[in-house]
Amino acid sequence: MGGQERIDKLVGEHAARLSERLQAHRQQLFPPDTRRSLRKFTSGEVAQLFGVTDAYLRRLHLDGRGPEPETGPGGRRLYSAEDIRALRELLEKGAKSPGTYLPGRRESEHLQVIAVINFKGGSGKTTTAAHLAQKLALDGYRVLGIDLDPQASFSALHGFQPEFDLLDGGTLYDAIRYEDPVPLREVIQKTYFTGLDVIPGNLDLMEFEHETPRILAARSGQFFFTRVGEKLAEVESDYDVVVIDCPPQLGFLTMSAMSAATAVLVTVHPQMLDVMSMCQFLLMTSNLLGVVADAGGDMSYDWLRYVVTRYEPGDGPQNQMVSFMRSLFGSHVLNHTVLKSTAISDAGITKQTLYEVDKSQFTRATYERAMESLNAVNAEIEDLIQAAWGRKEVR
Repeated sequence: MGGQERIDKLVGEHAARLSERLQAHRQQLFPPDTRRSLRKFTSGEVAQLFGVTDAYLRRLHLDGRGPEPETGPGGRRLYSAEDIRALRELLEKGAKSPGTYLPGRRESEHLQVIAVINFKGGSGKTTTAAHLAQKLALDGYRVLGIDLDPQASFSALHGFQPEFDLLDGGTLYDAIRYEDPVPLREVIQKTYFTGLDVIPGNLDLMEFEHETPRILAARSGQFFFTRVGEKLAEVESDYDVVVIDCPPQLGFLTMSAMSAATAVLVTVHPQMLDVMSMCQFLLMTSNLLGVVADAGGDMSYDWLRYVVTRYEPGDGPQNQMVSFMRSLFGSHVLNHTVLKSTAISDAGITKQTLYEVDKSQFTRATYERAMESLNAVNAEIEDLIQAAWGRKEVR
């Protein structure tokens, strides 16, 4: 059987080749001597974010109030993410009601921890989590994004390449491990997105899955399901919202994240096989989290919602599946959907979200349809956050 190859060596060789090529790709996109930065936003985009007119922003500028925007071609005013935050702080001071321009939580309101989950790959889980975290930051919230998926796609979208950038640790595992855990602040990284910090992920996270059975067998008195929540308590005052991109399996990491969560967002691709897979996932989740609840875990949530992703409105079977889900779950399904779009997938090729890329790279209609669907979904989720703080009602 001399023609056969050892699978461990073959896979290792392929991984080394792929890693080398990915590193070359990253250096081409973002050379080592450059720092990844966020594009500037037009005054029209900023006005839309604030719910004001472009003329109002121009008047602020002419009056010398707020940051000095950059002037682009044709006299267009361009604002950085830092400028947007400064404008929010300025406008909030003169707002008739608190929270108009800085909508984050107040002293009596609890930290919102949103676990984004799905059992099956390809549901748009990471894309949904990344766009949600970034949009909340653009809208003035203080956001912490946590990558709990060892595949680390959420990290890659925010400029981290795990096998090169996290050689000495730096994931949530360092803070939740059972022996010598570090303070959570040691693994939080600032990003180029003002208002958004990230805890990146890599394969180290799998150590938690391997270590927890040993701890359970030893009956050490340590509860795996409290690890994430206890660590988030260390930085609770620093953030309004935490968005956790969970692994695509129901392991100890996911259960600990769901025990820490105040809300759960389930991404669903509206096809029969995906919905069947979700059914199995929900059954397993109910059974396992029931055990956690019996052991003292907190399983109370502000809200749970299903978000339909990669949706094609012209696809008849998908429409039937969406109608089927709405008939079963009612208001637990978000009203808006994330459309399947080449704009979103093309942005991902350059490790960016749609909020980062310039719309000039796409046809106008494609970009606007995709952006409209993302904004509508994220606005619904923001309404749920505000409702959890008692500021508005959500039907």
